[in-house]
Amino acid sequence: MANNTVQDAKSKAQDAAGKTTDAARDLGHEAAQKARDIGHDLADAGRSAATAATKAVDNAASRTGEGISSLGDKVREYGPNSGMMGQATETVAHGFERTGQYLKDEGFTGMANDLTEMVRRNPLPALIFGIGVGFILARLTSSRS
Repeated sequence: MANNTVQDAKSKAQDAAGKTTDAARDLGHEAAQKARDIGHDLADAGRSAATAATKAVDNAASRTGEGISSLGDKVREYGPNSGMMGQATETVAHGFERTGQYLKDEGFTGMANDLTEMVRRNPLPALIFGIGVGFILARLTSSRS
């Protein structure tokens, strides 16, 4: 009889341990799933914020492009209309208009893509240009003793 009682207690203890292990495993799986869900939600929020920021920057570029294009009209309006200076006025005005149109059409995203492509096609000149700009910035920002 005592032997049966010990066996029953042992069996109940093993069942309880198994149930506790199963419950702990389930809680671990639930916690891991919730962590994955939160991670996905944060990633989605980050992508949404990045998309919104990109749209805002491109809208700003479009408005800037409109302003630059209108400078072309102002240059024509106030610049000389004939002779060599008239040709220079027309060239500058046309340059403003093309630049403004490019900004309106491409935005900063398009500009970044174009710049990346240009660097890919011409790595050495891009590197030399970058070194030159860095040198000039260093000279401008260094204090003279």
